Amino acid sequence: MTSTHLLSRTPHLPRPALTILEGGVTLPLARLHECCGPGRHSFAMLVAGASRGAVFWIAPRWRGDTLNPDGMTAFTDPARFTFVTPDRAEDVLWTLEEVLRSGVVPLAVADLPGPPGLTAVRRLHLAAETGASGAGNAQDGTAPLGLILTPGEGGAPAVETRWHMAPAHDPGHTAWRLDRRRARTAPPRCWRLEGGPGAWQLTKS
Repeated sequence: MTSTHLLSRTPHLPRPALTILEGGVTLPLARLHECCGPGRHSFAMLVAGASRGAVFWIAPRWRGDTLNPDGMTAFTDPARFTFVTPDRAEDVLWTLEEVLRSGVVPLAVADLPGPPGLTAVRRLHLAAETGASGAGNAQDGTAPLGLILTPGEGGAPAVETRWHMAPAHDPGHTAWRLDRRRARTAPPRCWRLEGGPGAWQLTKS
């Protein structure tokens, strides 16, 4: 192969991403992401607030705990949400896969009892990519985004990004510590998040 051929190759284009917070908190579209830690549901609300269109929230029926609509309204309109509650834990992943593959739901969140295995994660990536191609063109922002919420330290293999969110409140002051623990195209990083919806302040820590 000659150097001419090498130089004439089409350059790699960055994957379209959803900006969650200005300053580096972005999630590539048509991929599966993970958030763990005690603030993972708040992170999911941040993602929902940054996205447009319908949100599917999938959680096993036996979990019992549900989102509080009063708390959701600070981030986004609860009317955007469709709640799906399968009876079995394995059906949560199946539902997430089918929603991503359909390509018609911009954001699908699965609240899991534990991290899924490698095969499941690969299937979910493929489903999101299939949904993006079915939506027409991932470049127009219609590609689906999958987010799994896992307890503790998480640890799902091969996810596009992994985040950890935990409260860092002071008396009379709301704050969060947000860690990007894994990303295919970015280094680990930690931020302090203060303020509230519409007035978030993100600083490196």
